[in-house]
Amino acid sequence: MIVYQATKAKFTEDVLANRIDEEIYHYFRVTLFSETTLAEVRSWRNSMMYMCNVLNIPDIPDSAGVAIEYRISQTSKRIDFILTGKDEVGSSQVILIELKQWEKAELTDKDGLVKTSFQGGRAETAHPSYQVWSYAALLNGFNEAIYTQNIGLNPCAYLHNYTSDGVIDHPFYQPYIDKAPLFLRQDAERLRDFIMKFVRYGDDKDIILQIENGRIRPSKYLADSLSSMLKGNREFIMIDDQKVVFENAVVMAQRADSGRKQVLIVEGGPGTGKSVVAINLLVALTKKGFLAQYVTKNSAPRTVYETKLKGEIRKTVISNLFTGSGAFTNAIADEYDALIVDEAHRLNEKSGMFMNLGDNQVREIIGASKFSVFFIDENQKVALHDIGTIDEISKHAKQLGAEITKLALSSQFRCNGSDGYLAWLDNALQIRATANDTLEDLDYDFRIFDSPAEMRDLIFKKNKINNRARLVAGYCWPWLSKKDKKAYDIEFPEYDFHMKWNLADDGMNWIIQPDSVNEIGCIHTCQGLEVDYIGVIIGQDMVVRDGRIVTDAFARDVNDKTVRGFKKMRKEDADGTDKLTGQIIKNTYRTLMTRGMKGCYVYCVDRELSAHLHRLIKN
Repeated sequence: MIVYQATKAKFTEDVLANRIDEEIYHYFRVTLFSETTLAEVRSWRNSMMYMCNVLNIPDIPDSAGVAIEYRISQTSKRIDFILTGKDEVGSSQVILIELKQWEKAELTDKDGLVKTSFQGGRAETAHPSYQVWSYAALLNGFNEAIYTQNIGLNPCAYLHNYTSDGVIDHPFYQPYIDKAPLFLRQDAERLRDFIMKFVRYGDDKDIILQIENGRIRPSKYLADSLSSMLKGNREFIMIDDQKVVFENAVVMAQRADSGRKQVLIVEGGPGTGKSVVAINLLVALTKKGFLAQYVTKNSAPRTVYETKLKGEIRKTVISNLFTGSGAFTNAIADEYDALIVDEAHRLNEKSGMFMNLGDNQVREIIGASKFSVFFIDENQKVALHDIGTIDEISKHAKQLGAEITKLALSSQFRCNGSDGYLAWLDNALQIRATANDTLEDLDYDFRIFDSPAEMRDLIFKKNKINNRARLVAGYCWPWLSKKDKKAYDIEFPEYDFHMKWNLADDGMNWIIQPDSVNEIGCIHTCQGLEVDYIGVIIGQDMVVRDGRIVTDAFARDVNDKTVRGFKKMRKEDADGTDKLTGQIIKNTYRTLMTRGMKGCYVYCVDRELSAHLHRLIKN
């Protein structure tokens, strides 16, 4: 998605007329339906003057294309400045320029990371050359137009306020500077030469529009790429805060020992790459000789990963890589070098089938490892007995004398990278008020169906493409088919809709089995996993009355373990329990409705809820 697009001649005219910042801001709001900070508007004004000076020579044709703030499809990441044209032999070329207003930076010992000043203080971030190179790799990986049209991508970084000091251009960063040349305050002429190497003639093919309208390649899926990653192949290039988290985790694991435990808490919402970073970390630390394990309370992700690895890696090796959160009740102190806890919000206090074993899963994990990292999203707590919170982890880490580091991942890949969809969903489910009260023009296929059969048929159609579409529902229907194979669990006879819950045959592999599209999954078989398209049936546990979302734990099936014990809790504190179960129910549907990377389809049993969501789609 392009915010500002023009020729070099028009861009130069806008800069010289002192209106470039106003133009970009106008198109930013119109195109992205979003606001930005005054600081970013000022950065546009300043940086574009420098770019205008670089481009203001006849050797760079006036008909070259300019695009500013191009958002990479399927992500929330934007490329600052793009120049398009043709080289001496007539090949289409694209120059990607990362612009920075930095004046100083500090060297780190972490691959591809520097430290510099932001509004919130000094912090680690990706080196500009690494950043723009990773964006180019991301763009190349997603967009078919780039390789089918033989479009060359040429990344570089321009820090127009930065005077060479041996830090930002230190040899430590040379591998990435080689991939994406670095130009500083004194390097305007060098940047011109770099541009003219690739852009000698104008853009008569609308190259940026070819990319903008190019077919998007299917995204890589973590489970499918796991075997290749364990064999040493790079399947995912981590960008921005993913890179920061990964490199910090590696350093902390190397620093940790029995007398100096290290705990890393990583907060991130749906689609921020928590699992991608976690698995990359597992692979990296294992290769360094660390005894490391990937830990989840929910068995579905582990089961899927283990299934994908069967036949590729010995079973004993697989078993040593993945484990449940209840495996450390009798662990020896510091037995592991690293424990990598994904979906940490699902951790429980007690372990075992009857939740009568151990002391506290958070404490046991920290105690069993020299280094532990917890990937967490508190808005995905979906059961009353989930205790995974940042405060809970921090409390036990302090009690065990661990050094605590907290980092965050921002939204990037889930739901076509649309932060807008996630914010809209929070607003629509009345989890938190946001300014995102419409889905209009967002690049995400969200639909409300008046018939569950129509939604089912579309999911079946989408699934024929690549087995990446599934149906899920809230746990409001009894599991009759468990005992009676001929029975159906979720039925709407008036729509000729009759389907069964999953688990009968596929177990926790439901989300990857080809025939499981014919069954309906639940939160337990999809949390921590993803598909292209998700169809969600919302039961009577969430309705709308007088414009307000109302939840009802009594509408859940009696066998639903996520709210087990709430009736007893209500006798002691009805208001508090209703508030807690309300959060659990909303979190459950929020989680279900963010499993689809490309689209989410919804059928509501409650007609008022359906009407509420219909109104909010276009507002």
